[in-house]
Amino acid sequence: MRAEIHLYGLNSCDSCRNARRWLRARSIEHTFTDIRTDTPDKATVIAWCDAVGWEAMINRRSATWRNLDEETRAACGEGSAVDLAAANPTLIKRPVLVAGTVVVVGFSPERYAEIFDG
Repeated sequence: MRAEIHLYGLNSCDSCRNARRWLRARSIEHTFTDIRTDTPDKATVIAWCDAVGWEAMINRRSATWRNLDEETRAACGEGSAVDLAAANPTLIKRPVLVAGTVVVVGFSPERYAEIFDG
């Protein structure tokens, strides 16, 4: 039996839409949560950071990141990244795929194939 699959992201995000389309095309049942309307709690963000590293979790290409003041961006580190991401969910790189104990940030058809087809 396959582990429960959960995808976190934004409805308006192209990468999230591509990931959802990829999962649906393979009839892989999953739950989707829009992190803008249902923000993950701090414990969840910590678990994701523990799984993939805080650097992978912060979307430095986002408008939210660019709108942070220089001091906040410069101070972003292991401890503060979790607080920033929990307070500003659009800083979380997307999508975040959670399949059992596997956590993947970002969408890559090849990586998803490794997880689900391999």
